[in-house]
Amino acid sequence: MTNLPQPEDQRRLSDLTTLRVGGLIAQEVVARSEEELVAAVVAADDAGRTLLVLGGGSNILAADEPFAGVVVRDARTGIVIRESSACGGSDIVIPAGHSWDDVVVTAVANGWSGIEALSGIPGSVGATPVQNVGAYGQEVGDVLAFVRTWDRGTRSIRTFAHSELGLGYRTSLLKRSLSEPIDPADPNGPTWGPTPRYVVLEVGLQLPLATLSAPVKYAELATTLGIVVGQRVESSLVRQAVLDLRNGKGMVLNPEDHDTWSAGSFFTNPLLSADDAARLPQDAPQFPVGDSQGRVKTSAAWLISHAGFERGHGLPGPASLSTKHSLALTNRGGASADDVVRLAREVRDGVERAFGVRLEAEPVLVGLQL
Repeated sequence: MTNLPQPEDQRRLSDLTTLRVGGLIAQEVVARSEEELVAAVVAADDAGRTLLVLGGGSNILAADEPFAGVVVRDARTGIVIRESSACGGSDIVIPAGHSWDDVVVTAVANGWSGIEALSGIPGSVGATPVQNVGAYGQEVGDVLAFVRTWDRGTRSIRTFAHSELGLGYRTSLLKRSLSEPIDPADPNGPTWGPTPRYVVLEVGLQLPLATLSAPVKYAELATTLGIVVGQRVESSLVRQAVLDLRNGKGMVLNPEDHDTWSAGSFFTNPLLSADDAARLPQDAPQFPVGDSQGRVKTSAAWLISHAGFERGHGLPGPASLSTKHSLALTNRGGASADDVVRLAREVRDGVERAFGVRLEAEPVLVGLQL
């Protein structure tokens, strides 16, 4: 483990997050092996200090005040092919610190199908099962075999099979552990967050061998490719089409473009009961989830724009909605966390007044609340 230099050399969380906001870091540890990662987590927990295990920093909104805890950065990389066959596909294992988009690039180059529509998503592999990351009709859960973790509660390695992860729309057992109390006997006591109880060490994926993509499920992507929903094309074409779509929405990181100084989609698409969905305007997008509760998913972007918040809302202020996509809250170059929080509250409360739907933030909040 390596401590940061003296305070004059300290970095800020704004240096490590794609929203580029956040205060000074009291201590930073860079883990280059699994042993170093686990040791850093244990040391922080033993000292009773707030722990933030950080990958790409693309799903974080951190307070402006100094972060008095320990930031642990997972610097491990590498893709291990455990088995590959025409029948079983490719069984690959990736450390949590590895770049997610590099995995997609490798998959497309090697003829591994199933994640090509997840191109251009910033951040590291470890975050993908926590959020059950998804885009353009694909989710990590579609190809997820297992997740190997460090259980901070039992202080032991724990491996979760796909069926044990409780995957859902942008959620998992791992994510839900963020809000669980550290001491089960004290339900109102401190929780595990901002890092889950289960710290991801490795992710296992099972990818079919195919030069063609998985069937394209997302209408916008199919239209871009000039095909109908359900067709398959070369995976490389899907990747390029997704990158083009994401670039057009400011969803591919570019230091010169303030529309990309964001945490991606800031609000998740609401999952509503059938009764609540029936109260929405008739032209509001509605998609049956297909779960036992009969819930319906609607579009957060639609709700935001139809509540009166157009792209670029907040300009010329320091924080605004993206000029390309109303679902992204952006730092225009000098925003503080407080600026972003004020904008998020304005949008959330405006949508609730207009439609009776309370939007939920997708990023992990560090040292602040909405």
